[in-house]
Amino acid sequence: MSDVEQIFVLVVESGSFKKAAEYLKLEPSSVSRQIAALENRLQVRLLRRSTQRTTPTELGQRYYERLRLIIDDQLALEEEIRSGVSRLTGKLRIAAPVDFGTKFVVPVTCQLQQLAPELSVELLLGSPFESLLESNLDVAVRIGDLPDSNLIAKNLGHNQRVLVASREYVEKQGAPTSPEKLDAYNFILYSSSQARSDIEFADGSRYSHLKIRSNMTVNSVAAVRRLVLEGKGIHLGPLWAFAEDIESGRLIRLLPDRPLRSFPVHAVYPARSYLPVKIKEFIRLLSDELRSQTT
Repeated sequence: MSDVEQIFVLVVESGSFKKAAEYLKLEPSSVSRQIAALENRLQVRLLRRSTQRTTPTELGQRYYERLRLIIDDQLALEEEIRSGVSRLTGKLRIAAPVDFGTKFVVPVTCQLQQLAPELSVELLLGSPFESLLESNLDVAVRIGDLPDSNLIAKNLGHNQRVLVASREYVEKQGAPTSPEKLDAYNFILYSSSQARSDIEFADGSRYSHLKIRSNMTVNSVAAVRRLVLEGKGIHLGPLWAFAEDIESGRLIRLLPDRPLRSFPVHAVYPARSYLPVKIKEFIRLLSDELRSQTT
């Protein structure tokens, strides 16, 4: 495959000449000229250009899909010849939520690099990536229900959730005996979207978000944990963040007889005929890590 064909694939996947040029360390004008030369050679228009996004024409999409198959087949052949995870090279770009990524993804990437010392990892925590292809990401970790998309999603496990409060807060306010009693408690929230979300229990019942009372929202699990330990309120969050505090008695699990609905954890990646071994190994290791810490 020629360089210009690889450039064309990158333009389609990134959605813009500028992003493709940045990745290739070229001037956008150079990328544009090479694509124009490719279209002239094929005597067909491959791309629709706009100020917001570059998209393939119908023929351009067919051309891209066939080229993508060739690239995937070549990658598969090269990895088969190299044979083995210990020979993994190149870069693996991963996106994940900040706190979850710090807790689970960072140690997994370290394990992966122990197996494959020549592999470079770029971990992007917290940034909202609407499109993996546009952001040139290999894989992203997502928690919760996924929107419909053309991405492939691999279920890694579940994020168990709990309601927690400090022992001092419970001694002062008393422990709720039912979900209906939660309106008497101050919530420490992780995000404004949590304030708009009902509390969902494993049995399918709900506690309306309209009844939630809160005077603090902070988008950091570490900061939330500190506020809860200091008795500023109760919190609904991931079990893994509070398990040690619950075990030590610093925090109390509220309504323990009413388990909450857990959220699924997925690894998502672009659909392709061939999944690189580096992504397969990352998914395997992360799934194992989640299973060992949440069971």
